[in-house]
Amino acid sequence: MEKKFELTSDTIDTEFGRLYRIKALIDFGDVKAGGLGGYVEKEENLSHDGDAWVSGDALVTGDAWVSGHALVTGHALVTGHALVCDHALVTGHVLVTGHALVCDEEEAKR
Repeated sequence: MEKKFELTSDTIDTEFGRLYRIKALIDFGDVKAGGLGGYVEKEENLSHDGDAWVSGDALVTGDAWVSGHALVTGHALVTGHALVCDHALVTGHVLVTGHALVCDEEEAKR
């Protein structure tokens, strides 16, 4: 499996710990190689498969996972054991936490 992103040295410290900005290593979906994304706690928060991406000032922490073709953007926070997958869009000032599941073509925004 080819890695599609890496963690950069650009970090922020939050109540959830230190988060790392991600950078695309390859072109996929609407993302171009070298493009910067949002912040994740660890590489396991975002799948290397599919077009899933975290962008803007969005944060993904804990055991949360973004996969498929999902997009987490804006000032969204995905944490806990939440899963954002398929073609889901999480945007704005949205909190997805606990064991929440946002999948298929669902949209969570505010």
